[in-house]
Amino acid sequence: MSLERHYFPGNNTPLGFFSYYKHILGQREANKIICMKGGPGTGKSTFMKRIGEHFAKLDENIDYLHCSADENSLDGVVLKDRKIAVIDGTSPHMTDPITPGAVDKIINLGEFWNEEGLQLNKEEIIDLNEACSRWYRIAYNYLNAAKSVFRSMEEVYNRAISCSEIYRVVADIVGREYREHEICLTPGREKRFFASAITAGGTVHYLPSLLGEMERIYLVDVPVGYANSGFMSVLREGAIYRGLDVETFYCPLCPDEKIDHLLIPGIKTAFLTVNAYHDLEPWEIIEDDGKDREIILLDVSDYMNSLIMAQNDDFLLSLAEEFDILLDKTVQCLEKAKHAHMQVEALYVPNMNFTEINQVLEATISELERSK
Repeated sequence: MSLERHYFPGNNTPLGFFSYYKHILGQREANKIICMKGGPGTGKSTFMKRIGEHFAKLDENIDYLHCSADENSLDGVVLKDRKIAVIDGTSPHMTDPITPGAVDKIINLGEFWNEEGLQLNKEEIIDLNEACSRWYRIAYNYLNAAKSVFRSMEEVYNRAISCSEIYRVVADIVGREYREHEICLTPGREKRFFASAITAGGTVHYLPSLLGEMERIYLVDVPVGYANSGFMSVLREGAIYRGLDVETFYCPLCPDEKIDHLLIPGIKTAFLTVNAYHDLEPWEIIEDDGKDREIILLDVSDYMNSLIMAQNDDFLLSLAEEFDILLDKTVQCLEKAKHAHMQVEALYVPNMNFTEINQVLEATISELERSK
């Protein structure tokens, strides 16, 4: 049976569009990386989705890489058993061949458009692209404001938390989960992605899909505004220093520093941060595929000073309301950006030769089938 996972290789963040595309497949790791080129509405997402669906029917393991602009669109697929990736190599995640021919290949769907037809809509396409970019810039401004509110909440929680108690809990976990793995000279490898994204449809996550091979799952319940970075960083470093490969999933609000989730495939263990924006209940994990898993619940609030929390209760409530408002404003701007983008797509679609693109798709699938 095919194991299908879903996540985001890039995200909308206060820093703008933030990419972890280089972690999809390394050059030495990959057998083939196909970079898809072409404009909006040229069929890149459908092309990649059909490749994924084809090999899923062959019971192969597939990672579906979703687009943070539209979670229903794909930015890539990874055929994990074959070590092959097919990725969207266009803006804002420009990707070009690093080892052309030996690893990387380009498929350019721009070869199948009617250039004369597109030129008739030149001004409208430029205007819509500029509108799309403008709404993204405004969205990122709102995200920066939301991050500032988050930092204010973090100040309160950091004062209330008992760091010694948290590190005692982490030390116990490290001793229990890593006991069969000594610190070694060859560190484990790390891949970085996002399990959730701030999209035009709101905050979206695919956490259940990431747990297919996990046998032990820690659900770490934290309030929105508490980073939990120390907890996750110790677990991450402890695994890497013991030669265990990890998959680290970052928070879109702090994409280069705040770890939300950690998967350690070598010991089939996952550590998930759950809160109002990426909530996950134990029964959702069990019901997802029927597997019997060990689930450990940790509530960070248990290690916070109740007096400090009570003194700041109204303040935190006010900050949470401000944070929600700013995040809603962000989503509204992303919706406007998506609307402009879809209008551009509508101008490209009638100018594409999808019959020839389907022929390229079939030839590509045949080529990939021979590559195992």
